[in-house]
Amino acid sequence: MYTRVIAVLCFLLSGASLLRAQAKPTASRTVDLQIGLDYIGGRSDYGQTLKGGGAYATFDLTNHFGGELDFQQADGSLFKVYERTYEVGGRYHRTYGRLEPFVRGSYGRGVFNFPYNEANLAYNLFAVAGGADYNVTRYLSVRGSFEYQHWFSFPPHGLTPEVYTIGVAYHFPGGLRRGEHF
Repeated sequence: MYTRVIAVLCFLLSGASLLRAQAKPTASRTVDLQIGLDYIGGRSDYGQTLKGGGAYATFDLTNHFGGELDFQQADGSLFKVYERTYEVGGRYHRTYGRLEPFVRGSYGRGVFNFPYNEANLAYNLFAVAGGADYNVTRYLSVRGSFEYQHWFSFPPHGLTPEVYTIGVAYHFPGGLRRGEHF
């Protein structure tokens, strides 16, 4: 009798390692990534109208918070003046159907090329931006934004360009985007 009980227990215990009582995650989320290009227009208080281009990447870590990397090259209208910026910062966004308004604060480095290539100097900068992404398809979005920059230590009192951008971005697949119903 004891041998039957021991045999049944051994049989049941040998199969216990094959049983799993944990559920697979149903709401896991990876980083939401998009990379885009934009056209830049604006003005600099150095007396120049700015036109140029840039690139950006957004990576959202949660439903509302993420980060953004930006590169912009804006040429002045006269004398070979340009302003080039490299920025990284945090962003907050909301989703309303296909529309995703956002605000961003970033810190970076700006390079200013003075008239006639007299000097090419770099300055630290802080920028705040606001705008919206509109999801045209699951993989494509368009963007419009406004950015205010403050360049520290630019003579005599800092530089404060205002930049407008219009862009297009590719969203990397990896599940549905926030609020998406395609």
